[in-house]
Amino acid sequence: MTRILVSLAISAVLAAAAVPAHAQQAAPAQAAAQPAANSASRLVLDNSTRILSTLESRRAEFTRDRAALNRFIDNEFKQMFDRDYAARLVLGRHARGASDTDIKLFADALTENLMSRYGASLLGFNTQLRVRIKSEAPLPGNRGVRVASEMLRQGGEPIPVDYLMRRVGGQWQVFDVMVEGVSFVQTFRNQFDNPLSQRGIRAVAAELKSGEIQANAN
Repeated sequence: MTRILVSLAISAVLAAAAVPAHAQQAAPAQAAAQPAANSASRLVLDNSTRILSTLESRRAEFTRDRAALNRFIDNEFKQMFDRDYAARLVLGRHARGASDTDIKLFADALTENLMSRYGASLLGFNTQLRVRIKSEAPLPGNRGVRVASEMLRQGGEPIPVDYLMRRVGGQWQVFDVMVEGVSFVQTFRNQFDNPLSQRGIRAVAAELKSGEIQANAN
């Protein structure tokens, strides 16, 4: 369950969540209203199509060259994921008074840890799945929007994936993903609260980077 959940979250951050290819066949395309241009929903839908297509067309290359896969994932994360802001949310109370340098250190270490463990799992995903946008609604406190979507699969219930997004430099970026109601941010906030209390941000970031501790979605 952990590998599937984290892989789903990674894919969802790339706006391309999916499930293992052997689990089901692709769902048939369904007609749906198209999101407005320049909306967060449109970004999710367009990136889903582009990234799934890229994973499929470059699957052989990525299988041979994991460094190329890692570069692709890292580039997509940089474009789509507001990881410094997400890191502040994961750190929670531990972020109060922390420097921007320490926040970035933790953000980079957490991302690298996840990629090293789960990035290659994307190669086994069914890239013929379909994304359906259900709704887009503002978040409380003018924090951004919540894009509710579903991953459509044949022979199984749709998988709900919600994206929490905000404007950064005029562009929509993801800062949290909820897969089947489980928050990426809250999961890791719960995991790292005790280590952060005991050892602090820099020590935990160093342990994540070295692999001494692992991000865990249980």
